[in-house]
Amino acid sequence: MTGRHRDGQPYASVYQRVWDGPARAEAERLDQTWSDWTVLYSLGKRAFYAVASWDDPQLVVVEDPTSEGLEERMQEAEMVRLLQTTPTPHSGEERPPAEPSGRGPARRRRSPGGRTA
Repeated sequence: MTGRHRDGQPYASVYQRVWDGPARAEAERLDQTWSDWTVLYSLGKRAFYAVASWDDPQLVVVEDPTSEGLEERMQEAEMVRLLQTTPTPHSGEERPPAEPSGRGPARRRRSPGGRTA
């Protein structure tokens, strides 16, 4: 990039520094690899962030100082989501305990007079 500081002075070449180039490149790689996530690198915090792009009313954001750690956090968030959306057997209702004899529910015997014994 070139610029002039004062009129009449020759153009000066200005070095443009790319801060944290490898980290930003790694964030771009993760962003392309994980299709359900948007991955960013924060220069201010020197940390990786990922925002889930799921169809969910709650925003899911994970962060970590390393790209490896961020991937672990993303996997954990996906597992939590999977467990929350997986239906439980019997629609969450408790099933009555099985009878050990296999003969069905226990019944009370009635005495000949009609009273319960």
